[in-house]
Amino acid sequence: MRLTLRLLSSVINKRPFYITTPIFYVNAAPHLGHLYTAVVADAIQRFEKLTDPNCNVKFSTGTDEHGTKIQQAAAKSNKSLINYCDNISKEYRELFDEYEVEYTDFVRTTEERHKKAVSHFWRKLVKNDYIYKAKYAGWYSVNDEAFVPESHTRDEVTENGKIKVSIESGHRVDWTEETNYMFRLSAFKTHLHEWLSTDGVIVPTKFQKQLQDLVSKDAYLPDISVSRPADRVHWAIRVPDDEEQSVYVWLDALVNYLTVCGYGDGDCAGWPADVQVVGKDILKFHGIYWPAFLMASGRHPPRRLVCHAHWTVDGSKMSKSLGNVISPRETIVPGALRYMMLREATLADDANFSSVKLLNIANSELADTLGNLAARVTGTALNPREEFPANKGLQHELASRLMDQIDRLPDECHTHYSNYQFYKVVDAVMKVLHLGNLFLETIKPWELKKMKRQEELDAVIHITMEALRICSIILHPIIPSLSNKLLDKLGVPEDRRLWRHCQGAWRNGAMETRNIQSGKFVLFPRTYVDKKDAKKKKAKS
Repeated sequence: MRLTLRLLSSVINKRPFYITTPIFYVNAAPHLGHLYTAVVADAIQRFEKLTDPNCNVKFSTGTDEHGTKIQQAAAKSNKSLINYCDNISKEYRELFDEYEVEYTDFVRTTEERHKKAVSHFWRKLVKNDYIYKAKYAGWYSVNDEAFVPESHTRDEVTENGKIKVSIESGHRVDWTEETNYMFRLSAFKTHLHEWLSTDGVIVPTKFQKQLQDLVSKDAYLPDISVSRPADRVHWAIRVPDDEEQSVYVWLDALVNYLTVCGYGDGDCAGWPADVQVVGKDILKFHGIYWPAFLMASGRHPPRRLVCHAHWTVDGSKMSKSLGNVISPRETIVPGALRYMMLREATLADDANFSSVKLLNIANSELADTLGNLAARVTGTALNPREEFPANKGLQHELASRLMDQIDRLPDECHTHYSNYQFYKVVDAVMKVLHLGNLFLETIKPWELKKMKRQEELDAVIHITMEALRICSIILHPIIPSLSNKLLDKLGVPEDRRLWRHCQGAWRNGAMETRNIQSGKFVLFPRTYVDKKDAKKKKAKS
C-alpha cells in the first residue's frame, strides 16, 4: 500500500508534519553517513512543503552527547567534556547548514530542556510500573553502549587471544555484572508485533521484515537494562531520585524526539512523528526499544520509520582504522555531493562512494546535461532578447515527444518521492533533459536564427525552457540552491514554484512572453582535476 507524505500528515487539527533524524553521536566529527541521513530527511520535508504550501513542518536533528565513548574522546582530545561536545556539535550544525539541511530544531542531550524531559519520561515509566531494580549480568559493548544477548554474540580470534564480539556491530563485548534498573520489554511483545504488522510502518519492507523476525524469534522479549552505575558512566543524566545510577544512553537519546515537542512542559504538541529517518545500524533501537518505551509511557509509536542502508568507500565499510572515512567538506566536488548521494543510493542496499563517481556525475549531469541545456537557451547567442518566449506552436515529432514526456513527468516523480525513491526521480528527470538536448541538436535552433524564422525559434526556446522550469521544480528537494538559481534565471516568480505549477504552459494556452534574468549564466561549472595530483593523493592514502 502506497501512502503519500501528504496523507501521512493530513490530520483534522492540521498539526505540524513532524520529521526527525537521529541525534548524532559526538565521539567523532561528522562523516558521509551522517550527512546522508540528514539530506534524506531534508528531501522528504522539502517535498512535503512543495506539495502542500500550507504545511507546517517541524524537522528536528541534533547531537547525542552522553556516554562512555564521549568521556574517552574528550580525554583523548585534551578538552573538557562540555567544550569537546560544543565543538563537535557545532561541526554538525555547520555541515548541515552547508548542505542545505533545513532543520527547524537542533537538540542537544546536554541541554537543560532535554534533561528535564528525560527525568519526566523516566518517572512516567516508573509510575506505570515498567521499571524495576535488579542485579544484571550480560555481555556489554562499550562501543555500542549496549548489552548484547549471548545469542547475538560470536567468538573471534585476535592477536591478543579469543574474544567475544557482537554479531550485529562486530564490536567487542565483555561480561559485566552490576545492579541496574530494568525495563519490562517482555510486556510489549504482542503490542510490538501488532505495530510491526502495520502496512508501511517501516520502509523499505526489507527492514520491517527484519524487525518482525526479531520480535517473533524468541518466545519472549528479554527485559533490558536502562541504567548504568554512575561511577562507571558519570557523563550522563542521573536517574531521578537515585544519584548512584545514570540513565542508559539510548533511553536518554531517544527521548530527544519528545524534547523537541516540549515534553515535560506541556502536552507534547506534534507527537507522534510522521517520519523518523534512521540508519540500519540503529534500527533495533528505533523499531523495538523506542516504540516499547513510548507504549509504556502511554504514547503512540511513530507513524513511520524510514530506514536506509550504509555508504561504503571504494567497496569497503568506512572505518578509522582503514583511513577511509569520508569528510563531506573535503570531497572533490562538495557542491555535487548532496545530489550524488540522493541520486545514487537506494534505501534498501549499501551504496558505494568514490571520488571518480562523484566527479563524473557532477560533470555529466549537473554541468553538461542540465547546466549546458540551460546555458544554450538562455545565452545571447540564441536568445539575444533574453526572453522566455511564448509558444505559438511547432509541428515536429520530437517536439511532441518531449512535451508528452514533460506532461507525464510530475505524476511519475510524485510517486517516486512518495516512496522515497530519490534515484528514480533523478532518472526520470534526466531522461527528459537528455531528450531536451537531443531536441536542440535535431532542430538546430541556431540555423532557425540565421534564417530569421523567429516564431519557430521562439517555440523551440519555449519548449526547452518549460522542460527546464518543470525539471527544476521537481528537483528542488534534491538540489535546492541549483533549482532556485535556474528558476531565478528563467524569471519564474517565487510563488510559482510549487508542485502544482509543474504543468506545461501548452496545457493552458499560450504563455505571454516574459523577460529572463540578464547576464551570462553558468548553472554548475565543470570540475577539472589534475591527474598527477590525484595520483599523488591516492598514493599517500
